Amino acid sequence: MKRILVLFFCLIFQNVLIAQIHEIGVFLGGSNFIGDVGKTNYVSPNKLALGILYKWNKSPRHSYRFSYTQSTIFGNDLDSDVHGRVARGYKFENKIKELSAGLEFNFFDFNLHEKLTKKVTPYVYTGLTYFAYDELYVINGETKKDYTEGAFAIPMIVGVKSNIFENIILGFEIGARYTFTDNLDGSLPKNENLEPLKFGNLNSKDWYVFTGFTITYTFGEKPCYCKE
Repeated sequence: MKRILVLFFCLIFQNVLIAQIHEIGVFLGGSNFIGDVGKTNYVSPNKLALGILYKWNKSPRHSYRFSYTQSTIFGNDLDSDVHGRVARGYKFENKIKELSAGLEFNFFDFNLHEKLTKKVTPYVYTGLTYFAYDELYVINGETKKDYTEGAFAIPMIVGVKSNIFENIILGFEIGARYTFTDNLDGSLPKNENLEPLKFGNLNSKDWYVFTGFTITYTFGEKPCYCKE
């Protein structure tokens, strides 16, 4: 009877349990800003970005992903190909420290228990991000810090990954964050006393993008073994 129960348990939960394996690793790449100051390129890393991440692979197709990433974002109107921005000549620098949690989906099966099989798959990730940044304002052409603030963002990441060694996975990804603030560059300060200093498009939110590589180490065994 015990054997029958064990076999039944394994058959029912096989698709879920077979890929319950963990990943922990780092992100190394660059960041760029999309907003009212500087370039308008969607992907143009100009500052170093570093992070750590953890994944819980619930199946060969999806994982729960948690990460912390930090970077400095930078924009300079003189680097833009928009004549109005070049003539204005503003520039800024801001520090981003973000926590993100969400779901990563693989386009192809990525069963990490098949140790001897090389696998490659594109993937997408989204969820919810909360980040800390500096509230800025621009006065007399200089950008200054008002105070530290926090906001939410929606991450939209696309990438590709492969298990290059038995327990090592290498990935490359581009991840845009749509933020719920329009003042990463000092164009829309929240401080009511600074309202006359607002500029730029007041109807759009700021974005920032992380582009780079992930290297993760996998660990964890199959939680269910069915023996005759």
